[in-house]
Amino acid sequence: MQTETFSYNDEQFADLQMLRYRVDGFDRLSIARKKLIYYLSEAALAGRDILWDQNGKYNLRIRKTLETLYTDYPGDRNSADFRALAVYLKRVWFANGIHHHYGCEKFKPEFSEAFFREAVRNVPADKLPLEKGQTAEELCDLLAPVIFDPEVMPKRVNQADGDDLVRTSACNYYGDGVTQTEAETFYNAMKQEGDPRPVMYGMNSRLVKADGKLQEKVWKSGGLYGAAIDRIIYWLEKAAGVAENGKQAEVLRKLIEFYRTGDLKTFDEYTILWVQETEAMVDFTNGFMETYGDPLGLKASWEGYANFKDLEATVRTEKLSANAQWFEDHSPVDDRFKKAECRGVSAKVIKAAILGGDLYPASAIGINLPNADWIRAQHGSKSVTITNLTHAYDEAARGNGFREEFIPDDAIREMVNAYGDRCDDLHTDLHECLGHGSGRLLPGVSAEALRNYGSTIEEARADLFGLYFLADPKLVALGLLPNQEAHHAQYYSYMLNGLMTQLVRIKPGLQLEEAHMRNRALIARWALQLAQERQTSDARPAVELTKEAGKTVVKVNDYEALRHIFAEELAEIQRIKSEGDYEAARRLVEQYGVKVEESLHQEVLNRYAGLHLAPYKGFINPRMTVVRNEEGQPTDVALDYTESYTEQMLRYGRDYGVL
Repeated sequence: MQTETFSYNDEQFADLQMLRYRVDGFDRLSIARKKLIYYLSEAALAGRDILWDQNGKYNLRIRKTLETLYTDYPGDRNSADFRALAVYLKRVWFANGIHHHYGCEKFKPEFSEAFFREAVRNVPADKLPLEKGQTAEELCDLLAPVIFDPEVMPKRVNQADGDDLVRTSACNYYGDGVTQTEAETFYNAMKQEGDPRPVMYGMNSRLVKADGKLQEKVWKSGGLYGAAIDRIIYWLEKAAGVAENGKQAEVLRKLIEFYRTGDLKTFDEYTILWVQETEAMVDFTNGFMETYGDPLGLKASWEGYANFKDLEATVRTEKLSANAQWFEDHSPVDDRFKKAECRGVSAKVIKAAILGGDLYPASAIGINLPNADWIRAQHGSKSVTITNLTHAYDEAARGNGFREEFIPDDAIREMVNAYGDRCDDLHTDLHECLGHGSGRLLPGVSAEALRNYGSTIEEARADLFGLYFLADPKLVALGLLPNQEAHHAQYYSYMLNGLMTQLVRIKPGLQLEEAHMRNRALIARWALQLAQERQTSDARPAVELTKEAGKTVVKVNDYEALRHIFAEELAEIQRIKSEGDYEAARRLVEQYGVKVEESLHQEVLNRYAGLHLAPYKGFINPRMTVVRNEEGQPTDVALDYTESYTEQMLRYGRDYGVL
């Protein structure tokens, strides 16, 4: 069988492991659907440089310079400096910029500034991103501090409590001199009190100062990165021409209108149409979606991908979405915060055919959109679990020794081996399909009320929803879990990750910054404390950290009690969200989701190092090629899995770059 010879693991460097994912079933699609996916894939790649620019104002020029050095440097390519430059470039490619994709800290180059300057002087000047009249030396003077000085732009997104988050973040959503107070005041003034359909102000713009006044520069045709957006429009127009149905064609035309105008109300109109279109086999996202890259949680990173339904696996998510009201009614949160009617909850399992923008190379495995609360409430949402990515992760991890090291108990490890993958998928389904779509804001509460803590609280809310219901007999009754004990695998794995193993993703001395890491730490550490507070004199706490053979291990002593703790956490997190209680959000996140216990961190790092694994993983896309007949008409779209990571990145730079 083909799957037996397919290699999921590919190149490993620094803290990164590159994986490949299969797109099984693509060959069985009709030529019309293949063409549609191809056009949507080109649209998903055409906006690549928008994200790079959003992540940092010098990223594109640094990337172009480094790629030129990599391909054209005439000196010793086996030297330590050149090899270090190659690794640095691969890390920059992976992160879509010079800051770590997860931790947000700036990469430290292992090659010298002197080597960098010498190399730049010795490559063809016409291949460098020189501005008119600029010399290679002047380019070095501009870029060298950004690359080498640890004090210049040290963090892409800074979330440190008490800092000016705009001034201290290197992301390029705000121009020079703009402060956090100025940005918040600017956008607060736009909001209309009591507006039942608020747009996501600032979502697709950069806020800059010109002549001392704040103004927005909008990503649109004729605006910021207009040339790239025009290419997106070109491919979306071709996609509209082969759409599966009239609704899908209307969705694509409305998205094109948004890209031409930059109008946020048009984006909401597009989003509503997109949510309502549920019949097509092929689907996509393309645009400004998630706000994790903005310290204020207002501006959205550009992303794109194309996919098609996994019909067999979608049965699982359809069972969940069909019972959305039951889950909402039986949630352990206060009735005031529940939706009286769950509308338009659609859920499916999909296979990704291409990943682009903020979903590449590192990608989410589940997505729930839109992010506008009023659209969710009135029109519903779409939720997906990306099955071929989760499968790639699972296959790549087999036999790597991780579970043996961090789950020393044989019975628990057998339980995780037996049910872990299934529970992981189901938890993702619950998180994306129902968790994000659950609950409601009280009247008058702004969706941005939690400000810089909003993303962490939202992810915690969805995770806790999934954790609570994984243990519900309803899932066994629906045929989604084989027995009432299977959820133990997820409870154990989640606590292990939140308390210990996710720490392999950050360097010693650093705190947790990324919203998903903060979320998992918040849930697990808070649960640990609640378990201690509720411990009775005649029993062990529901969950604890203890030592066995000199190693720290997680012990879950009472899974039912742990579920009650998750219920308590979910109720409070939903209250904070529904009431917009910023201070309570700040207290929870800062107490449980930020700080790292130094000795435990070092222990985890030491144990993980012995496994020789990379803590972060990302994907190499399959390459799509249109097959044509003698008359030049497309007859097929072929997928090729042999392109290397370096080949793919250099090709994307040539074919989709704006410099």
